[in-house]
Amino acid sequence: MPPASPVPPAPADPNGGWRTFLWLWSSQALSVLGSGLSGFAFNIYLTQTRFPLESQKPELAAALSLTALGWALAAIIGAPLAGALADRLDRRRMMLTCDLLNAALSAGAVALVLSSNPPIWLFVLFTAALGLVGTFHGSAFDTSYSSLVNRERLPRANGMMQTLWSLSGLLSPALAALLIGLPALARSGGGGPSWLSGLQDGVPLAFVIDGLSFAVAASVVWRLHIPSPVRADLAKGAANKPSLWADMRVGWTFILARRPLLHLLLTFASVNLLTSGVGVLHPLLVKFTLAPDLAARGLTVETGLATLWTAMSAGGLAGGLLISAWGGLKRQRVLGVLVPMVLAGAAQALSGIAGTVLLTAAAIALFGIMTPIMNAHSQSIWQAQVPSELQGRVFSVRRLIAQFTVPLGTAIVGVLAARFAPGSVLLWAGVAMAAVSALQLLNPAMRRVEDPLQVGAAPVRV
Repeated sequence: MPPASPVPPAPADPNGGWRTFLWLWSSQALSVLGSGLSGFAFNIYLTQTRFPLESQKPELAAALSLTALGWALAAIIGAPLAGALADRLDRRRMMLTCDLLNAALSAGAVALVLSSNPPIWLFVLFTAALGLVGTFHGSAFDTSYSSLVNRERLPRANGMMQTLWSLSGLLSPALAALLIGLPALARSGGGGPSWLSGLQDGVPLAFVIDGLSFAVAASVVWRLHIPSPVRADLAKGAANKPSLWADMRVGWTFILARRPLLHLLLTFASVNLLTSGVGVLHPLLVKFTLAPDLAARGLTVETGLATLWTAMSAGGLAGGLLISAWGGLKRQRVLGVLVPMVLAGAAQALSGIAGTVLLTAAAIALFGIMTPIMNAHSQSIWQAQVPSELQGRVFSVRRLIAQFTVPLGTAIVGVLAARFAPGSVLLWAGVAMAAVSALQLLNPAMRRVEDPLQVGAAPVRV
C-alpha cells in the first residue's frame, strides 16, 4: 500500500466535532476531579494514618515511591498494546470500558482503606491497575479529539486538555481536605449520620466520589458519536492483514525513522527522569523540611501539602488558559517546548531551597505555568506530523519513550529521599533539568522537528 499521508485530514464536520469534544472534555474533567480527590486522600492516608511517626520516614518514602512506581510501570508497559488497539477498535467503546473499570477499582480501594492495615503490596497492585487502565483510556482519548477538532482549533483544544488536570488539582485538595475532616466533625457534634462518625477519616468518601465520577463519565461517553479511523488494511477481504504484533512495531518504525522527533522524545525522557519524583518529595518536604514554618504559621501538614498542590494546579491552570487564548507559536514551536523547560527546571531548583511555604508554593506555581505551555506545543508538533490513522500506535510509543524514565526516577528518588533532605534532591534535579533543556536549544536536529516529513524516504505502510 502507499505510504500514509503526513498530514491528518481535518474533520468533515468541525462544528459538530467541536461540540462533541466539549461534551467529552467536560465528562472526563469530572472523572479527573474525582481522581484528584482520591489521589490527594491517598497521600494523606499514607502520610498521616499508615506512617504518622517521624521515625517511619523510610517506610513512608518506600510506600510513596512503590505505589507511584506501580502506576508508572503498568502505564508504560501497557502503552504499545493500548496504542495498537486504539487504531484497531472502536475508540468510544475503549473509553467507556475503561471508565467502568476505573469505577470498579475505586470500589476496591474503598474496601482497602476501610480494612485494618492492609499490606502495602495491595496498594501497589491497585495503583498498577489504575496505570494500566489509564493508559488504555489515554490512548483512545488522545487519538479521538484530534479527529473531532479541525486543525485551526487544535491549539485551543490542546490548551483545554492541559487545563483539565490543573483544574482538578486546584479544586481537589480543598475538597479532599473537607471530606477527610467530615468524620471528625461528626464526632465533635457537627451532625451527620451515625455511620459517618464511625469512620476514622473521610478517605473512603473520596474513593466513593471518584467511582461515581467515572460512572457519570461513562454515561456521557455512551451517548456520544466518536469517530474511529477506517483502516483499509484491516477491511474485510483485505490481503495481508497486519497482526497485532506488527501494529505494535509500526510506532517504533515511524519514530526511529525521524531523528528530530526522536531527539524531542529523548529530551522529554530526560526531563521526566528529573521530575518524576515530585509526588514523593513534596509530602516529605512538607512533613519534614517545611515543618518549622508550618508550625510558626499554625498550619497542619494537610494544609501545607494542599497549599503546594494548589499552587502547582493554579500555575497549570494559568498556563493552560494562556495557551488556550494565545494558541501558541505558529512557527518554531520547539522554542515553545524548550524555553519553558529551562524555566521549569529553575523553578524546581528554587522550590528545594525556598525554605518557607509561601516561597515554595510560588516556585511550584511557576513550574506549573510552564508545564502546559511546553506540553501543548509538543502535542501540536506531533498532531501535525502524524497521520490520524497512525496516531494510536505512534503516540503510544511516544508515551513509552518519553516516560520510560519515570519508574527509574521514582525509584531513585525513593532511595535518595530516605537518605537526604528532600529539598536538596529537588534543587539538584532542577539544576540538571534546566541545563539539559538549555543545551537542546543548540541541537540542530531539534530545529528541524517541524520540517515536512520525507515520507517517501522511510515509508510507514498501513
